[in-house]
Amino acid sequence: MYKELEKLIGITFKNQALLENAFIHRSYLNENRNSTLESNERLEFLGDAVLELVVTEYLFLNYPNPEGELTNWRSALVKGEMLAKISQQLKLGSYLKLSRGEENSGGREKDYLLANTFEALVGVIYLEQGYTTAQTFIQTFLLLHLETILKEGSHIDSKSKFQEMAQEKVSTTPNYQVISEDGPDHSKIFTMGPI
Repeated sequence: MYKELEKLIGITFKNQALLENAFIHRSYLNENRNSTLESNERLEFLGDAVLELVVTEYLFLNYPNPEGELTNWRSALVKGEMLAKISQQLKLGSYLKLSRGEENSGGREKDYLLANTFEALVGVIYLEQGYTTAQTFIQTFLLLHLETILKEGSHIDSKSKFQEMAQEKVSTTPNYQVISEDGPDHSKIFTMGPI
């Protein structure tokens, strides 16, 4: 079932049930209550930690830059948008087990589901193959994007970009305040204005 994926990433898994677990979305279990499978959330939790460690170690060992810069680079590498992009390249969405509702709403293409699946896959690789194999996988499929991130400046947050532009064009650092906040805590939209 996963032969194409194994060939693509260069890893053969002994425990196919564990690998399958990386692709089980919680919604699937809601519709399949008799299933003995578990959702991929715990693997995602583990994979997220492994991902952070591998990326942090790589940046620390290869770049003498200050901590703040390395933190921004790491954030740009492990953000959901980047992980979803890699998941699309690896066709991870095609392996997802979803509820009918999630399937019908385009779940296989949702960035957050793809990012979570990538993290779950990293968790499986770490559990079955160990740190070195997980590290090689992350270097092969994620860390190669660092050069593009730095070239495009996508590691600089919007606020910092705005301040740099203001300093460059009018030689001043802007002062502003939050006028309003909308949306849930995990996805806030702020409206800012001058003081």
